[in-house]
Amino acid sequence: MAIGLSRLGHRVAWTGCVGDDEFGALVLRTLRAEQVDVSHTRTDTDKRPTGLLVRKDGFGDLATVRYYRDGSAGSSVRPDDILPALTPGVRVLHLTGITPALSPSAAAAVRAAAAHAQELGVLVCLDVNYRARLWPAGQARETLLPLARTADILVASADELHLVGDDPSLGEQETVAALLAQGRSEVVITRGGDGASVTSADGSVSAPARLVPVKDVIGAGDAFVAGYLSALLDDLPVEERLHRATATGAFAVTTRGDWEGLPTRADLALLDSPPGTTLR
Repeated sequence: MAIGLSRLGHRVAWTGCVGDDEFGALVLRTLRAEQVDVSHTRTDTDKRPTGLLVRKDGFGDLATVRYYRDGSAGSSVRPDDILPALTPGVRVLHLTGITPALSPSAAAAVRAAAAHAQELGVLVCLDVNYRARLWPAGQARETLLPLARTADILVASADELHLVGDDPSLGEQETVAALLAQGRSEVVITRGGDGASVTSADGSVSAPARLVPVKDVIGAGDAFVAGYLSALLDDLPVEERLHRATATGAFAVTTRGDWEGLPTRADLALLDSPPGTTLR
């Protein structure tokens, strides 16, 4: 997500913790090469390894991901790692539901960051990003439900919404309405190949997914959020935010890898070119 925003011309910082090992060095080197600020990222010196995920490709675009994050450097992240990065002038704090799944200290760091952002008047965006391999749904709900109440913009896939609604028996429309009534300014629902929608006090806007050849769906959600927040930072209306978000998501799924295919600003218009266009 940070790389996606950086490629679209925004100033972005990523803060967390990596191990003092080759994988941690790779993470930091890659982010620096993509002009993502990592000056507030801690390199762990207590011999905790950089967290890993291992991906196994299956039939078609099916992939299985296994996480190795217990006892990792990332799971040791704490509030004092995050808070120094939240300074006046920051416009958006983006959080995901993956971080609080890693450990109690990581959950505390996310809560502290959200609270401090509210004090500074920084917009908080939370992507639910539920990962069943990291924690059970009941535990996730206990943590994410209060965290969602700190968010200005809440992003969830259609099958995650029940984790952040007070009454999981309610339907989608009733849950979204309740979230708005609690103070969320926008609720963004992603629907994979069926597109996405945004609901606010002004009503709902939907957009279809872009029709592109799909090679790899992993990373599409983060790409979508990068496009959405980019357009938000550009002060564009909701319809244009969704237009950019579906475009960045489409770029992500047409190439293998989580971030390698993310577009620059110059790339964004390519999806709107007529089929068969050749740029010479």
